[in-house]
Amino acid sequence: MASAAAGFGPFFQFPEGSLAGRKTLRIARWAHFIPEYNDWFDSGYAEEWGRQHDTHVVVDRVACEEIHARAAAEVAAGTGHDLFMFPWPPAEYQHHVIDHTEIYKAVANRHGNVNRIGHASTFDPVRKRYFAFADSWIPAPFHYFQDDWGDVGMPLGPVHYDGLRSGASRVRAARGVPCGLAIAPSLESNITLHTLLYAFNSGVLNRDGDVVINTGARTIAALEYVKALYQDAGTAQQLTWSSQGNVRAMLARETSCTVNGISLLRAAEARNPDVARHMLFSPPLVGSAGIMAAPHVTSCSVVWSFAHNKEGASQFLVDLIDNFKTVYVKSKGCNFPTYQNTVPDLIVRLSKDPAAEPASKYVALKDALHWTVNLGFPGFANPAAMEAFNTYVVPRMFTRVVKGELSPEDAAQAAGSEVKRLVDKWKGT
Repeated sequence: MASAAAGFGPFFQFPEGSLAGRKTLRIARWAHFIPEYNDWFDSGYAEEWGRQHDTHVVVDRVACEEIHARAAAEVAAGTGHDLFMFPWPPAEYQHHVIDHTEIYKAVANRHGNVNRIGHASTFDPVRKRYFAFADSWIPAPFHYFQDDWGDVGMPLGPVHYDGLRSGASRVRAARGVPCGLAIAPSLESNITLHTLLYAFNSGVLNRDGDVVINTGARTIAALEYVKALYQDAGTAQQLTWSSQGNVRAMLARETSCTVNGISLLRAAEARNPDVARHMLFSPPLVGSAGIMAAPHVTSCSVVWSFAHNKEGASQFLVDLIDNFKTVYVKSKGCNFPTYQNTVPDLIVRLSKDPAAEPASKYVALKDALHWTVNLGFPGFANPAAMEAFNTYVVPRMFTRVVKGELSPEDAAQAAGSEVKRLVDKWKGT
């Protein structure tokens, strides 16, 4: 672990006498989709960091679908972990965390400014402070099986949403393999359907924080599109999938395409090279608003205001960025940097991936920073937008239309009322 420890440095001044006895740092973090990364972080990196800082580090791994409830319970109790690592911006907890600006300043001394995804995901423009620290993000490209799509004359997959609908319909008719976009409430459907709304030039809130999900024809068009896609090319399982249901379906070759982080392809490479050989991915599909996608994950950490070891938690985050090249490698290239100079040869790595066949397969991600937008887009990640995300307002809206429970117009109005309630709840807080 010598290389991993090389960047550990005393950015934060520990109070006099605080290290006289061995301290404890308690970390809760989202469970990564790459098992080897989990083992490295918990048993390798965190333990070595603890030895360097005479600190007993306790890491608790929390499944993504349990993160929100676990964090809410700690806030309600006013006690828990020192450092809590989320897979998306935790804007709802901004009143229960330290100002993370000093952490960003400490990292900037070595690595420059955070990129726009990290900034927009953790900055509160009203209070001019950072409510969290973004250490990495995971792109969400479009995955597809080249042989499925090649059979219908589209070996490079669809380019735009119209092509997805027409091509996926032909794939299902020709090969009996349905389209596999996640719809039922889950992290995957949240990202997939927020991305689709953005592509249709819609969203949840506008730049000023006003509700737009129920205004104009754009959300209606997106809802009508997904219902038609489901009818023309879908499968009933899409409405019952739990977390990573779309991943399991793709690995079993039960669907022809989906939207996901690249951990999907990494899992195929590890479990079934033949499946991986036929799986490709491309940038997000083109919609009326162009090419854009929400990140599959935005890894954002908070130091709770009730933390017992704030200094250690802050130092841990600074040191994590110093060691980010190892983070990138151990995550098998899933975790993209929020500080570009920490992986300066990113494009070269994407074009010469040792596990890919061909080795250039991952180069499709070279422009991912240009087509990825933060959750909360076109504004910042704010409490109302993120509470709507965590309560699955968008997937529930789409599911109701696909099931025929509500018309697109009624579903959009119902979603708009939910979001308006959240906006009013957070107004002035």
